[in-house]
Amino acid sequence: MQRVILHVDMDAFYASVEQHDNPDLKGKPVIVGSPPDKRGVVAAVSYEARKFGIHSAMPSREAGRLCPNGVFLPPNMKRYAEVSAQISAIFERFTPFIEPLSLDEAFLDVSGVKRIFGDGPTIARKIRADIKAETGLTASVGVAHNKLLAKIASDMNKPDGLTVVPSDPEGVKAFLAPLPVGRLWGVGKVTGSELKKAGINTIRDVQCLSERDLSKLIGNRAGFFKELADGIDDREVDTSREEQSISREHTFDIDVSDRAEVERVLAELVEDVGRQLREAGFYASGVQIKLRWQGFETLTRQKKLAGPVRDDHSLLTGAMKLFAKERLIKPVRLVGFGTYGLVKNIIRQESLFDTADHSVARQEKLSKIMDDIRSKYGKKGLFRARV
Repeated sequence: MQRVILHVDMDAFYASVEQHDNPDLKGKPVIVGSPPDKRGVVAAVSYEARKFGIHSAMPSREAGRLCPNGVFLPPNMKRYAEVSAQISAIFERFTPFIEPLSLDEAFLDVSGVKRIFGDGPTIARKIRADIKAETGLTASVGVAHNKLLAKIASDMNKPDGLTVVPSDPEGVKAFLAPLPVGRLWGVGKVTGSELKKAGINTIRDVQCLSERDLSKLIGNRAGFFKELADGIDDREVDTSREEQSISREHTFDIDVSDRAEVERVLAELVEDVGRQLREAGFYASGVQIKLRWQGFETLTRQKKLAGPVRDDHSLLTGAMKLFAKERLIKPVRLVGFGTYGLVKNIIRQESLFDTADHSVARQEKLSKIMDDIRSKYGKKGLFRARV
């Protein structure tokens, strides 16, 4: 039985949520990210803003120059996560085989529910209709027999599109042939540049090359890319996928040479990441800091912790130990903090004595109390002296 895979991709998700929640923003160029008078980047843009050439990861100042009348809004991740949870609940009505990729996209394997809900395109239409009815947002869906093709298809007719990929090998090759080679999974800037130098611009160009000739350009990955160009992808929908990291970054308005100021902002980021960990129910096995100097040179350092934690004290201690080892060789443009090796459940020993586990448990309770106070009175309702 041939598999039926859907790739559901929400249209301009962050910006669309903002427009839905505030109808006055509909039809206006909405830009989610740093304001145009600050140094930072664009996180998401509405389709109205894209007409001005604005895209995610673009510096906000450049976005402000391209679209002076754009509506700049700070990201509201809590709200986006709420809507994402609504959408995930809709997916679960149709199949338990769901692989979330981010808040706004996921793979669904609906191979086993065709007798209940209909074929792939029928299920895709039902999901899109339910999302529209219950969230007011639109989604684009690709329907295919593997993940590669479904993901490519979901981007073909945005926004609010439905694209069905042929199921026969020749139809698949014809579907892929005219597309840019960069649409293949795994073709990044380096590989794309090498292929472009050789005059290989479309997937058809890869299809027409022998594996031997392709290997001269990209080495031992040639066989893998030949399969992708023919639409072959055996990856399963991974239902065990969990969030692998949680992180935050801050870009300074003016490059900072004062170590105490960088440390203060780093501590704020640690507390914010700690709150996100606790809200999501995760414990972190390791911590990481990022420093970006004037001139965009970037340094990252990471440290594995003695055990999984989610209290601010343990996270802050780990971050500051990493930071203490680094000299500020240039003024700092950006500082970041992140956690990795996230796990859901841990077993902690109860003890009458002040063991390390007992101390961490107390710190976790204290951090949760601080979360509750800040939730009620705002971020400045309670804060550490160093912040």
